[in-house]
Amino acid sequence: MKEKIGTKDNPLQLKTPPLSSAFTMHYDVKDGREILVCTVGKTVLHYDYRCLEDLQSMLKTNGGWVELGSADEQKPAKEGTVEAWGRSADNPIGGWYGQKKGLRGRFGMYIPPLMEALGLAEVTHEAKGNKMRAK
Repeated sequence: MKEKIGTKDNPLQLKTPPLSSAFTMHYDVKDGREILVCTVGKTVLHYDYRCLEDLQSMLKTNGGWVELGSADEQKPAKEGTVEAWGRSADNPIGGWYGQKKGLRGRFGMYIPPLMEALGLAEVTHEAKGNKMRAK
C-alpha cells in the first residue's frame, strides 16, 4: 500500500472531500516512525501511518457512514466524527494521529480522500457535511 501513496518526488495527487482543493500525500519515515506527509499549498502536515489501518478498523466496527467533521487543532472536534476519533484518547494510539504540534488537526479533511484513493473507504463529495464508510 505504501507504494500506492507515493514518494516525495512522486506524491499521490488528491482532492479534499468537497472536491474544492487539491493536495498531495506521500509516505515517508521520520525519526524512525512511518508517516504520511500531506502538502497543502506551502503547509506540510504529518500523520501517523497507522491511521489508515486503525481508521478502517473503526469504520468497519461502526458499520455505517461516519461524518468527517474536519477541524483545525485549536478548535474542538464535533463528537462522533472522524476528526474527533483522530484525536481521541480512546483511539488505538491514545491521542492525535497528527504529528506536528499546531497542525495536528484536519485529520477528517485529508485522510479520508487518501483512504478512498487506496480503495479502503467510500467518501461523499458534498459542499459540506461529508461522510465516509469502510469498503
